Amino acid sequence: MAQNATIFKADLTISDMDRHYYATHALTLARHPSETDERMMVRLLAFVLNASDTLAFGKGISSDDEPDLWQKDLTGAVEKWIEVGQPDEKRLRKACGVAREVIVYPYSGNSAGIWWEQNRRAVEKLDKVSVVNVPGEIAEALAKMAQRTMQLQSTVQDGEVWLGDDSGSLQVVLETLKAPK
Repeated sequence: MAQNATIFKADLTISDMDRHYYATHALTLARHPSETDERMMVRLLAFVLNASDTLAFGKGISSDDEPDLWQKDLTGAVEKWIEVGQPDEKRLRKACGVAREVIVYPYSGNSAGIWWEQNRRAVEKLDKVSVVNVPGEIAEALAKMAQRTMQLQSTVQDGEVWLGDDSGSLQVVLETLKAPK
């Protein structure tokens, strides 16, 4: 018998001074049975970094046809395709054919580094793709913030993110491995 997704709720306040975006989002995150808290919270971090009124969670891990997050325009065209983890080159090429911008957030410390070294050449040829590494210790700290009901505040300034709840805050410094051409 297949397991159901675990539902998490997050009230997320975003103050993104880099993009001049200020909003509160009531989010529902469905954590697939095979997904870890670490991966789910990196998806939430990706939401913070790309937040807009039209950004939405896709089926992600449970679908080959949808990313972890995506943003569509009013015609249904995909503006942003966002992957969390270590997608293969074929998936990224497909995303480039569908979306105007593709962002990848690898996060598993050493395995993310190995993935990048193995795929760097191929990914660098894809003009629309950005790769932004989430250090392993940051992903682990994010996982510790995961609760079924979350009240989170985030501030983005000068490329850094502060994410906090009632128990404390976390400074997130990311490493851009590849920017779009």
